[in-house]
Amino acid sequence: MRLENKVALITGASSGIGAATALLFAQEGARIVVVDINDQAGQAIVQEIKEGGGEAVFFHADVSKAADCENMIRYAEAQYGALHILFNNAGIMHGDDGDAMSTSEAIFDLTYAINVKGVFFGCKYGIPALARAGGGSIINTASFVAHLGAATPQLAYTASKGAVLSMSRELAVIHARENIRVNALSPGPLRTELLMSFLDTDEKKQRRLVHVPMGRFGEAKEMAQAVLFLASDESSYMTGSEFLVDGGITAAYVTPE
Repeated sequence: MRLENKVALITGASSGIGAATALLFAQEGARIVVVDINDQAGQAIVQEIKEGGGEAVFFHADVSKAADCENMIRYAEAQYGALHILFNNAGIMHGDDGDAMSTSEAIFDLTYAINVKGVFFGCKYGIPALARAGGGSIINTASFVAHLGAATPQLAYTASKGAVLSMSRELAVIHARENIRVNALSPGPLRTELLMSFLDTDEKKQRRLVHVPMGRFGEAKEMAQAVLFLASDESSYMTGSEFLVDGGITAAYVTPE
C-alpha cells in the first residue's frame, strides 16, 4: 500500500475531492483525520472508511479560524502520534461571487478567509507537525482559474486560487531542506456539488464545458488519484510544483463546440 503507516489530515473532507481522497488514502493504508464543518457528512465518511477496514476520526473545524486549525493539528498528533500528509482542500465558491462590480466586500472577504487563510493556517500549524514527524507532504487545492479567466465570473474565487498557488511555491522553497514538500493541485471543472451549484443552469454549464477539450467535467475520484501521487513517495523529488488535472482546458486556445 502506498501510504502504509502514514497519517493524513484532509480538510473539506465531507464531500467532493476531500471525501474521495479520504476514502482512497484509507484504502492505501493511511490513517485519516477527516476535517469539515459538516459534522454529519464528515462522520459518514469516517464510518465508510471504517466499514472498509480503514482507520479514521472526525474533527470539526472552520479553517478560516486559526484556533480551529491549530486544534485540528493537535488532535491528529494526539490521536495517531504524528502527521505526515496535510491536504488543505477546504474551499468555497459562493453563488454571489461575480465580477468586480457585483461582488460585495463581504463575499470577497469570506472567500479569502476560507480559501486562502485556511491554507495559510493549515500550513502555519501543520508544518511544525510534519517537521516533528521527520518530514512529509502538503498538498494545497488551487484551480485552473489561477491561469485562466473564468467564462462565468467568480472574481473572488479566481483571485483566491492564484494566491494559493503562489503561497504553495514559496512554502516549498522555504521548507525544502526540512524534507517537507509542498505542491498544489489545480483541478479543472469538476462534476462536484461545489461547481454544479455555482453553474446552476444548463447554459452556465455549457459555457464552461465548451472550453474543455475532453468534452466533460472531471470527477472527484480522478482528482483523488492525483493527490495520492503527490502525497506518496512516488513524488519524492517534486516540490513547489503544480499538478494541473484539467481535461486540457489550460492547453486550449479554442475548442470546437
